[in-house]
Amino acid sequence: MSLMEEKEHVDFTIHPLGDRAIMVTFGTSIDVTIHRKVKTFANYLETHPIEGMIEYVPAFTSVTVYYDPFSVLQLKKQPSLEKTETAYEIMYSKIKQVVLGLENSMEDTKKEVDIPVCYGGEFGPDLEFVAKNNNLTTDEVIHIHSGGDYLVYMIGFAPGFPYLGGMSEQIAAPRRADPRMKIAKGSVGIAGKQTGVYTIGSPGGWQIIGRTPLELFRPSENPPSLLQSGDVIRFKPISLKEFTAYKGDSQ
Repeated sequence: MSLMEEKEHVDFTIHPLGDRAIMVTFGTSIDVTIHRKVKTFANYLETHPIEGMIEYVPAFTSVTVYYDPFSVLQLKKQPSLEKTETAYEIMYSKIKQVVLGLENSMEDTKKEVDIPVCYGGEFGPDLEFVAKNNNLTTDEVIHIHSGGDYLVYMIGFAPGFPYLGGMSEQIAAPRRADPRMKIAKGSVGIAGKQTGVYTIGSPGGWQIIGRTPLELFRPSENPPSLLQSGDVIRFKPISLKEFTAYKGDSQ
């Protein structure tokens, strides 16, 4: 098997993505165990960047490492890499060594965050649709949605936008047939079997069931995203009065 073909190990695969990136895949399903492996590898790269690496991008089941081939080729001077020929071979060797070393030290650290949500009304125009779609009352939808723990698998789509896992299929709902041109920042929505929070105003087709006054994307702070991969969040129902008071206190 050529080094340019996919490489396999017990719990991961490594393969090239173009001539300047390598993807490490830890599985094919979205689950907590695979997420933990993704997070552990990403955290290692954050604190111990591989020479020649430009950036890394974690996803649901993989981490892609982008690198500068010219900088990487300078590493051939190292005794352990003298027999390598290409930048990909060098990065493959280094990444495999790192991942193998992390296999027995997968992290399970997490931060728990409560997100207040004012459900229904002008903040949740699609709450009744979600309820009818599942033969539930709006109160039952709120109870189910706010009754679970949600794992942040990754941040993407928009700045600070959390991709969450853990929503009950009891309140699943299809995307809107006619997406809205503008969804307000803080809107909490459902699309299929997923739920999420719009961190900035943007177009979208999710069914909007509420809104949070909590700022999830804060560009003036470091890091700008309140939530990070691996965090566990819970939605906490609040009244319109509490929403207004919260917004006032935060300004």
